[in-house]
Amino acid sequence: MKAKRQKAKPAHLSQEVRKGRAPLKAELLSSKTVYKGRIFTVVLDRVREPSGMLVTREIVRHRGSVVILAVEGKRAPKVLLERQYRYAAQGELWELPAGKIDGGEDPLVAAKRELLEETGYKARSWKKFLDFYVSPGFLDEMMFIYLATGLILGKAQPEADEFIESRWVTLGTAIKMIASGAIIDAKTACSILWLKQNLRSL
Repeated sequence: MKAKRQKAKPAHLSQEVRKGRAPLKAELLSSKTVYKGRIFTVVLDRVREPSGMLVTREIVRHRGSVVILAVEGKRAPKVLLERQYRYAAQGELWELPAGKIDGGEDPLVAAKRELLEETGYKARSWKKFLDFYVSPGFLDEMMFIYLATGLILGKAQPEADEFIESRWVTLGTAIKMIASGAIIDAKTACSILWLKQNLRSL
């Protein structure tokens, strides 16, 4: 009888780390700010990795952002989408309402502010259902995703450089937009697919 083949474990991780007793952490040796802008800062960090290797990391420091999944209806839910031009993507994108967190601002306060500014809506009920790193290879930005229900329409207050078209679409339509490539924004696709699997949360 052949012995059962065991899956190989990463050789560079100690037994303590593999058991979750010693979290990996790099040692910061030096840090230099090479750019400081209105939204983010870029730093060059010289670090000693958990493996012992000395490396230089180019890191974008960001205060974080919020995303709002605004939903109306339970049996046939509709999702509020926005279309706006994104220079970095060189085109218009369909997205959920979102925005940056101001310095010292609570994420929920930021979410309420962004929803009102961009769409004119307020919500009676708020629930954070996801938070994640956007691109942890070089960016420390965390996104906090909120479900907003019990919506009340008011007047939008967009910033001077924001030209936003808002539209309610059914959940089924939003999912088809992801499948067809009409929605290619990661935070939006992630949130809509979460809603599909968690309709009982409404």
